[in-house]
Amino acid sequence: MKSEQSWKKQAALFLVSQNISLFGSMLVQYAIMWHITLTTQSGVMMTISILCGFIPTLIISPFAGVWADRFNRKRVIVISDAIIAIATLGMAISFALGFDAMWQLFAVLVIRSFGTGVQTPAVSALLPQIVPPEQLTRVNGIQNSIMSVVTIASPMLSGALLVVSPIQHIFLVDVSTAAVAIGILLLFLHVQSPERTIPEGPISYLNDLRDGIHYIQKHDFIHILFAYCALFFVFFAPVAFLTPLQTTRSYGPDVWRLTAIEVAFSGGMMLGGLLIATWQGFSNKLHTMVFSLIVSGVCIVALGLTPPFWLYLAGMALMGITMPLFNTPFTVLLQQKVDEQYLGRVFSVFTMISSSAMPLAMLAFGPLADIIQIEWMLLITGALLAGEAFLMLRNKRLMQAGLPVGNL
Repeated sequence: MKSEQSWKKQAALFLVSQNISLFGSMLVQYAIMWHITLTTQSGVMMTISILCGFIPTLIISPFAGVWADRFNRKRVIVISDAIIAIATLGMAISFALGFDAMWQLFAVLVIRSFGTGVQTPAVSALLPQIVPPEQLTRVNGIQNSIMSVVTIASPMLSGALLVVSPIQHIFLVDVSTAAVAIGILLLFLHVQSPERTIPEGPISYLNDLRDGIHYIQKHDFIHILFAYCALFFVFFAPVAFLTPLQTTRSYGPDVWRLTAIEVAFSGGMMLGGLLIATWQGFSNKLHTMVFSLIVSGVCIVALGLTPPFWLYLAGMALMGITMPLFNTPFTVLLQQKVDEQYLGRVFSVFTMISSSAMPLAMLAFGPLADIIQIEWMLLITGALLAGEAFLMLRNKRLMQAGLPVGNL
């Protein structure tokens, strides 16, 4: 059993390192997204950037899940973060030398996406090694709030830097934060690796992946939940990726407006993270997730009505509040009920779903945004998202899985 002082210290170090790294990554993400949006104002170009940011994660995720279950998860995180930092440093040097073609931004998005695909399952699987099971909801909620604070600061600083300095300066900030995060993990974080059920020796990705898929198939609630999550990502794609373009077209091509919608959404997420950390949701985790989907669907419909800009920001903030009410119970449900030996592979399958559903949806929504109004897409997808919530509520297997462990 982990002592309270020990696990809290280790959890704090881990969260600090990951959010320092996240801060730099968010600066680059916003800088690239806004550069493309303001330069091209094209739904097709936005779609290409989204594909570059997600498809590589989809490709690498099956291997990443095996690595997270076979190897030291802290080491996997460090290596992936280092690869991302090196790629970003190369882009900063390239831009400083005057080589600043649009395809180079797409290239660095691809490399960063590969690194993220390796890092994400390892991070999700490592946290239960540090935090006691009964504290996972609280810690994940706190993490959501910290991430939201970072996400609030990132677009404001990124927007300010874009106004007063070239984009390569933002790349260098990301390199520095990655170095600090790696240093914390290597020097201060001490995590005991769990015993592995995967045999030592040469890696058989096919066998390891097959075992992970069989595990998911044997547990109905996992693949049913993953199916609903895939629908969620499809319906959420327009509001996630096209609202900056909608804002530019409907309210004006001003950097402060793009910053405002991100700050409003992130501020809502911060409040939502604090809410779930203190309240911890309904006793049945699925009820909390369903509530989140219903409110999100209503908010997306409201954004499709193109209200006055201050009401638009209020809708973004309310939608932000609901996100931790979906993400945290979902993550904790897997962390608590999936065998630790399979956590990496289960989270990698989920990463594959999250990395493929939105880009595939954007293959339709992106070009469609150059043909019809984005508002119509928001009205339809918001209604569908709310409808999905009621279908989840009627699924008995999911509702049973969402009950506390002692009630099963």
